[in-house]
Amino acid sequence: MASEHWKTEPEVHDYAAAEHYLSLIFRVADAAALASKLRTAPIETFAAKDLLRASGLELLTRDNAHVHHDLEKVKNGDKLSPVLLVRGNALIGIPLAIADGYHRVCASYWIDENTLIPARIVASP
Repeated sequence: MASEHWKTEPEVHDYAAAEHYLSLIFRVADAAALASKLRTAPIETFAAKDLLRASGLELLTRDNAHVHHDLEKVKNGDKLSPVLLVRGNALIGIPLAIADGYHRVCASYWIDENTLIPARIVASP
């Protein structure tokens, strides 16, 4: 089930959500540029546990409303949208930014922490 619960492409609305989030941590122009680059970045795969570690984010509980919803989607045979990422830089203490898909990463972790999650990833400005 590890790779079976993922769509091949992100949803169109995921890019707008990513841009909105990124505008909180980057200048608006940089957030827009990153969202644009995410649209054409190739799909890569990363283990759920590695995405959480690199981002520094905590694993949300199974009963978190959004995580629970995503787990139910997978249980019902629906596929989740790949996540959108901005690469961090460990040399200067910048973690990976999960621009869109944090709840999907957590849900996938609960299914299997070694789940390979499809993602589009770009470098930070």
